[in-house]
Amino acid sequence: MSENESGYVTDARLDWRAGVEFVHRGVYPWTEARLAVESVANGTITMKQPAFSWARQLYNSSWDGQTSSGPGLPTRVENDPSFLTEPGTFALDRSRPGEHVLHYLPRTGEDPAVTQVVAPERDTLLVATGASGISFRGLIFADTTWLRPTGDRGFLHYHGSGFHDGGRIDTVVVVEGQSWLTVTGEPETVPACASLVDTTGIRFEGCRFTRLGSTALGVTGGADTVVRGCGFDTLAAGAITLTGTYRAVVEDNEIHRVGLDHSGSPGIALLATVDCTVAHNHVDDVPHCGIVGGPAKGTRILHNHVTGAMGVLADGGGIYVSGPQGESHEDGAVVRGNVVTDTRTPYNFALYTDYGAAWVTVADNVVRRADNTAVLHVHPPLDNVVYRGNVWDADPVGSDAVPDSVTYEDNATLTDAAGLDAAEARAQAGPRRR
Repeated sequence: MSENESGYVTDARLDWRAGVEFVHRGVYPWTEARLAVESVANGTITMKQPAFSWARQLYNSSWDGQTSSGPGLPTRVENDPSFLTEPGTFALDRSRPGEHVLHYLPRTGEDPAVTQVVAPERDTLLVATGASGISFRGLIFADTTWLRPTGDRGFLHYHGSGFHDGGRIDTVVVVEGQSWLTVTGEPETVPACASLVDTTGIRFEGCRFTRLGSTALGVTGGADTVVRGCGFDTLAAGAITLTGTYRAVVEDNEIHRVGLDHSGSPGIALLATVDCTVAHNHVDDVPHCGIVGGPAKGTRILHNHVTGAMGVLADGGGIYVSGPQGESHEDGAVVRGNVVTDTRTPYNFALYTDYGAAWVTVADNVVRRADNTAVLHVHPPLDNVVYRGNVWDADPVGSDAVPDSVTYEDNATLTDAAGLDAAEARAQAGPRRR
């Protein structure tokens, strides 16, 4: 198969129906794009536009003399009835407009005639703008879709919950004259099924978010949101995204199996927030980062238990913090008392201060079974970052040559299970039982 301006050419005989989708995993190590097929005829695969043209403009890089252009060949092809070989899977045939046909391969012993099938039509369940003083307790938010990736504009993922939707493309130079890549200059964020915009004092307690086609809960602007004791599972994208909000508290939540369709999605993400706290959550089985703190001020990531992060994509972490986090250690980020175990894919860092992270204190955390426990040398370099009192089972990358801008003291590398077990117990990470 070879790529051209409109799609691909292949010698294979393909009888795919409308609705086929190409998945491009690892176009960058932390990226997974989705592009829809317009038509297949006589060995020519025509991709939907403008998504395919945008992808050819967006994904370009050079690493150590190896240059790549465009999305390249797909790593996976989805949604054709001919692909149904695993019981419990389905494909939607869109070849006849207005008369779509759902193909389903039943599990052993299952009778399709009595199987309950839910086919979501809505992509949002709750939108609150400018509201204040509302509590949601014990509700279930379930069964939505998000059809954007199958449309003409595709899903051109870049990092985390961000994707490209046209507009400016920037070039980032990693090593002058050697390594560079192009990135979206005006990223959009995966939408949320429950969306708060400029709200004040909204609370979610004891709720469940499940079987949702995009991010579960998104908070943009506003202040004093509380998300406590909720469950998030079986999500196409992330669980909770906070953007530009003040004083939010996310605590004692269970987050499991997120990013099932959009593998860059973190469990919990904060961007441009002020004085927000993420504490005592359990984040488990996520395809990339467990908890993400982008540029912000006063972030507190405390006593969380992150297990099974980085299950699919690379170059991320169980807890990932990037960019400036304040103007001093007084208003900077604190990552304390977390337990991070089984951070899985190659090239990851359980505790990852990346991309010019500044004014960050990483203290009293426990790391076990990671590809790398942490890293002290990144680009752009770290500034006023402290690693103190952490316990792990392997030395961080760069701990033998600590940069001047990093304080590295009183950390312990232990290889005995008893010592690590005791450190975990002291951390008291994860949800508290109320």
